[in-house]
Amino acid sequence: MSIHKRNQIPPAFLLALILVTPLALAEPATENKPNIVLVLMDNFGYGEIGVYGGGITRGAPTPRIDSIAAEGFQLTNYNVEAECTPSRAALMTGRYGARTRLRPEGPPRSLWYGISKWEITLAEMLSDSGYATGMFGKWHLGDTEGRFPTDQGFDEWYGIPNSSDRAFWPDSDSFQADAGVEFTYITTSKRGETPKKHEVYGRAKRATIDREITDHAIDFIKRKAKANQPFFAYLPYTQTHEPVDAHPDFKGKTGNGSFADVLAQTDVYVGELLDTIDELGLKDNTIFIFTSDNGREGIRRSFGSTGVWRGTMFSPYEGSLRVPFLIRWPGKIPAKQVSNDIVHTIDLFPTLAKLVGGDIPQDRILDGVDQSDFLMGKVKKSARESMVVYLTSELFGAKWRNWKILLKELDTNYAVKDIAYTSIYNLIIDPKEEEPEKFYLDDTWVDTPLWKVITDHQASMEKDPGAPDA
Repeated sequence: MSIHKRNQIPPAFLLALILVTPLALAEPATENKPNIVLVLMDNFGYGEIGVYGGGITRGAPTPRIDSIAAEGFQLTNYNVEAECTPSRAALMTGRYGARTRLRPEGPPRSLWYGISKWEITLAEMLSDSGYATGMFGKWHLGDTEGRFPTDQGFDEWYGIPNSSDRAFWPDSDSFQADAGVEFTYITTSKRGETPKKHEVYGRAKRATIDREITDHAIDFIKRKAKANQPFFAYLPYTQTHEPVDAHPDFKGKTGNGSFADVLAQTDVYVGELLDTIDELGLKDNTIFIFTSDNGREGIRRSFGSTGVWRGTMFSPYEGSLRVPFLIRWPGKIPAKQVSNDIVHTIDLFPTLAKLVGGDIPQDRILDGVDQSDFLMGKVKKSARESMVVYLTSELFGAKWRNWKILLKELDTNYAVKDIAYTSIYNLIIDPKEEEPEKFYLDDTWVDTPLWKVITDHQASMEKDPGAPDA
């Protein structure tokens, strides 16, 4: 798929990108390519699991998820984008979400919703490297012909194309059946086939879908292990996006409410995945990642936690951008590592490409950097010390080391608020980003590196001609 996409690129477009610094191909693969299991939670904040200060304080211990940290690497400054689709686009492509959506936005669910057919995804890179690729869960990167997961590098898919808030619709007393709005359906597909719709995704199915995602993923892992084929199992769970409905087996189990019940449920499901890998004898040859697409829900009734950080998804604050990230690869990634260096979701594409010997596309700008040496303990510092902050396609600011600049702020109603002077926050001193003026006199020098991050990124965006087709 990705080779086909490369071959369609116009010569003028290639020439434009040659003028931008190209990235080299990854080094050749090792003989035994590691399997990859990537668990991506939905609207799951920094403060939910035990090793990030949650777990028992959130009403449900999370020993199985916490065990990934004990056996691997925990990042406390892992960053994503502020809402689901840009964040998932960044994860899949190694490019900022705004870069994957450079064309003007149309109406909701239009042609430009999600990523274009031209993008090369993580699944395509791994498929080209000999991997079986299975996705089980929420896609949210395109729901039209040619843009489903199995059109973008996955061999098989079980899940939903859109967002879990649609589970409210079938059970809503105000839903207007003649309004031209379709319910979301459980959908399955295989590469080269037209996706098939199954049950309506309502509240009952919403409560059971993460159980089914886990079962499908375990079946996929067992099949590929038996075939002795390296695999990429991608599990974008639907929890803890609203509505937060626990499976009947977990409903009321904690006595601490639906959110705690779902937290307990998720810990069990992740434990089953870990046990499957271990029981198949694949532990030492499997990279296992647990993370999230963005921080807690942006609605006031949400029970999610961002820990010490301010804000929710849909905001430029740390509670939106920092999420848990745990990675285990015994014998390759040293155990019990913790770092507060900046890493971004866009780094996963080039990092995994390096680890498996995959090709990094040279015909487009990648924003991600290879973090393999950092994660494996060969170097002590992250390969990244800065990043930019977007809300949808609007540039809001940047981070550099432990400082942050915001060009705009949000008011209490999430409306964009222009400010007379940029806000600069020292995130060590002021993690909740509350009082930039109080600390700014000590940090006036940091204007220079922060603004350089912004201007360098803007120059890169201006040179980027964008996708040549939809």
